[in-house]
Amino acid sequence: MSRATIDTGRNGEQPPPEDDRAFLGHPRGLLSLSGLEVWERFSFLGMQAILVLYFAATVSDGGLGMASGTAASVSAAYGTLVYLVSVAGGWLADRVLGSYRAVLWGGVLIACGHYAMAVPTAAMTWVGLGLISAGTGLLKPNVATMVGKLYRTDDERRDAGFALYYMAINIGAFAGPLITGWLADHQGYHWGFSAAALGMTLGLIQYVAGRRHLAGRRHSAEFALAPEAMRRAVRMMIAGAVVVAVLATALSLAGWLTMDRFVDLLTLISVIAPVVYFWVMFASPRVTPEERGRLKPYIVLFLASVAFNFILFQAYSTMILLASTNARTTILGFDFPAGWYASALGAFEVLLAPVVAAAWARMGPRQPHASNKIAFGVILGGLSFLLMVLPTSGHSGDTYQMAAWWIVGSYLLLGLGDVLLETSGMSATSKLAPKAFSSQTMSLWFLSLALANGIQAQTVKLYDEVSKPLYFGVNGGAAVLVGLAVIALAPWLRRTMHPVR
Repeated sequence: MSRATIDTGRNGEQPPPEDDRAFLGHPRGLLSLSGLEVWERFSFLGMQAILVLYFAATVSDGGLGMASGTAASVSAAYGTLVYLVSVAGGWLADRVLGSYRAVLWGGVLIACGHYAMAVPTAAMTWVGLGLISAGTGLLKPNVATMVGKLYRTDDERRDAGFALYYMAINIGAFAGPLITGWLADHQGYHWGFSAAALGMTLGLIQYVAGRRHLAGRRHSAEFALAPEAMRRAVRMMIAGAVVVAVLATALSLAGWLTMDRFVDLLTLISVIAPVVYFWVMFASPRVTPEERGRLKPYIVLFLASVAFNFILFQAYSTMILLASTNARTTILGFDFPAGWYASALGAFEVLLAPVVAAAWARMGPRQPHASNKIAFGVILGGLSFLLMVLPTSGHSGDTYQMAAWWIVGSYLLLGLGDVLLETSGMSATSKLAPKAFSSQTMSLWFLSLALANGIQAQTVKLYDEVSKPLYFGVNGGAAVLVGLAVIALAPWLRRTMHPVR
């Protein structure tokens, strides 16, 4: 295969040519971006692994004393907010900041949020979650977009590169819950949040150190607004933030904005936002007819992502709650905190991602179409929940203890599904994105995560209300059906997603 060039966008930026195969046959910039995501996932998922337990723990045990269903719902609502903000993050990168600065400032906000959560007060918990939401919305979609800029659209290394990227960031997903889970269990929840803060700080240091290998590192945005329009946009954003903050404070003090209503509001926004965003992109004069045609199959991929991530995010809510109450925390005589179960998911993805990457590289043009990879991922996600029907069946009380291997097996299926869906989904998104909406289309992919969390925020309320076999069986079965529907649509998807293979 001839030496690949790099998709540079309008600003003509690209890393030095000698970097094109410097990292395991991939551009050196992939190492810098993957290193940042190692620490971002360490901090984010390290905190996520103990967040629902922190919400559900009694005040005397250092928690907030929520009921299990409420704790899971609030945790999902936080996830909804994180990914809703990603839309603004993509727009800011495309029109104002540029991708490099958007990621940098996002990381700074995330670090500040984790430091805030290290302060042992309920008020600082909510301040910290707000900062992390804003920072993650800036960072996540734009890092993935920067990975896409390292490759030509028709570069066959692209999916393998995203798989390596996903393997690297899951090193953080594996290590984070181990550290924060141990600290929360032995020293207290806020010590776990402190470890997340330190991890994000280390990620920022290595990102700045490796900036010369990155495309999009200039300060200007690729599709920057005109100076007057930019000043007007900044003024409107500041005014909007102030209005929202004042209104939320007033409604909260008046007793109207309760936690349940806030969760419901986020769910409503998570449904409306992607509908509006698809409409804006279809109607935009910046989008060519050819690009508009590729957005139609993208709707199917979007819905498949919603179905899978609805299951995936419960690995950090209902599955952790189930593990803490109804699963043994002993393997081969070794006792461990319940939060360590979340590390199993990251471990499987670290192990499976290079296998998947090698398989795609070896198969080359014979590999399955991206839509089939995504469909298989959704089906595996559904099967991971259907597996939980077996150990939870036949128990009238809530005192039984299942073997740890049941949850580990569920996470194995979920981890393989995640590698298949997310790597192919992010790669397809970067290829199907209209040029004028490159970062924002990746934000749209993250809106699927917001919608998944928004739906989850409502359904997890039933976790304490229905039997466990019914809960896991219905949710898992629905995901399997969605995956089968995507497979049925494969001929149309292959035809309309060109040049995506």
